[in-house]
Amino acid sequence: MTGTTGPARLATRRSNMATSQSRLVADAITERTGRAIELVLITSFGDVTKAHLTQLGGTGVFVNALRDELAADTVDFAVHSLKDLPTTPADGLVLAAIPERDDPRDALCARDGLEFADLPAGARIGTGSPRRVAQLAALRPDLEYVPIRGNAETRLGKVASGELDAVVLAYAGLVRVGRMADVTDVFDPELVLPAPGQGALAVECRADRAEGDLAYLSAVDHPATRLAVVAERTVLSELEAGCAAPVGAHALYDADSGELRLRAAVVATDGSESVRGERAAAVGGPTDVEGAAALGRELARAMIADGADRIVADAFAERDAPPAP
Repeated sequence: MTGTTGPARLATRRSNMATSQSRLVADAITERTGRAIELVLITSFGDVTKAHLTQLGGTGVFVNALRDELAADTVDFAVHSLKDLPTTPADGLVLAAIPERDDPRDALCARDGLEFADLPAGARIGTGSPRRVAQLAALRPDLEYVPIRGNAETRLGKVASGELDAVVLAYAGLVRVGRMADVTDVFDPELVLPAPGQGALAVECRADRAEGDLAYLSAVDHPATRLAVVAERTVLSELEAGCAAPVGAHALYDADSGELRLRAAVVATDGSESVRGERAAAVGGPTDVEGAAALGRELARAMIADGADRIVADAFAERDAPPAP
């Protein structure tokens, strides 16, 4: 067992984004519990492969290396972007905390300060997310959507160099790495639903330590955020999709009314068709994760009845198809 005498060891990917958000969590834990934390930098497969995430299936490529360290007990806990986590729990691991979510919206970073509506026809928009491509193509089919990958700085550099006219990134991530000045437009979730769990972080540790020597991690848990992301991720799970699927979902918990409102969309990758849905239900307070999961299942099953599963299957078939000669 690590971290029982010295600082607790927090596993994180090496990117500026990952270390910045891990440091935010570490500082919050220290502030609330007095526990010293040190970051342990891990290289994941998703960080070194040159393949696009859609080719890899997306799910798990950024988290498996960190989970291996947790399973080996060489680190105490790990911090992930929640949207990168597979919806199926890992054996022997548990989400000890989900801190309060930052802004979940997507952001446009375009040349010349352009907003999305002002981009000229044929403008090249970079994103590695089929979900973003699908929803943006539904709004602006006249633009060219270019698959890209790399860290935020690399993607923003493609706009600065003129290779692309714009890129779309998570607003919260840009805030965490201090690149707010690059944002030229922010997409309202009424138009572009974010990825399930976007803007939220996940603190993961071994299940056999979560209620023991690592119980202090619960100090940074935010029940209302956990409630919302459970509903969102349940939609993803019921659709048997992953973070590389064109699925958007967003939930909000109203503490005054006790109501959880959930919206979701599955959009064909060319934006030509979609299945959208919305449900709201009174849940038994911000800790009623079973109620949140039930709401997610209800909405997902209604969307499946309307053909959402077929759109997801078509997206996966398109992803797995051999390249044209």
